[in-house]
Amino acid sequence: MIQIKSAREIEIMARGGEILASTVRLLEQSVRPGMTTVDLDKIADDFPASICTSINQEIVHGIPSKKRTLEEGDIVSIDIGVKLDGYYTDSATTVPVGKIDPESRRLLEVTKKALAAGIQAATAENHIGDIGAAVEGVVEGAGFTVVRDLVGHGIGVGFHEDPQVPNYGKPKRGVRLQPGLTIAIEPMVNVGKPGTRTMPDRWTVVTADGTRSAHFEHTIAVTENEPRVLTALATEPVGAAGA
Repeated sequence: MIQIKSAREIEIMARGGEILASTVRLLEQSVRPGMTTVDLDKIADDFPASICTSINQEIVHGIPSKKRTLEEGDIVSIDIGVKLDGYYTDSATTVPVGKIDPESRRLLEVTKKALAAGIQAATAENHIGDIGAAVEGVVEGAGFTVVRDLVGHGIGVGFHEDPQVPNYGKPKRGVRLQPGLTIAIEPMVNVGKPGTRTMPDRWTVVTADGTRSAHFEHTIAVTENEPRVLTALATEPVGAAGA
């Protein structure tokens, strides 16, 4: 069942989103070669947040570990959730570790642009398919692929609510967007093919072909006008680093 949020509920989510945005910024600034993914998790522990850390070919759900050391040239996706006053917000960013190769740099840039396009399509009277089509158009236009096994989602009282928000689709298809709908838009983009597999830990999802993947995400609210990004800093434009 799709839950439409009141103005009061959206303001609560926006307060949680501000905490989340600040956490994302701190983690981005902290990433450096030689640190472990547990080091990042400890930084997030200072906030009401929990994180996943996914390196290189890992798409999502990488588990922080003292054994996972970040190396020069890696990329690390950090997926973070906050619960404040009973309401969730969700955000993700992919961060370079030191100097990265040109293909990885372009992967990050394209995935950010895809998120911005998806957000811009999240207007009242559009449909879920418009979001997916916008994301897919940017990604495939750049020669990369979108992950189809994993999708964005509604969010609020539950961390995962209806509707699902795929990163592919056709315009004017699927659920119609209404003011008060809160969703997490999260392009997951692969350098190679879109296929995935799950590691033996039954949690971490990686690219089937071993190529790199990037992940950016914002929680947004559909309004009567432009979509409202709930997990961005007040001074930050839509689609900026730290999605």
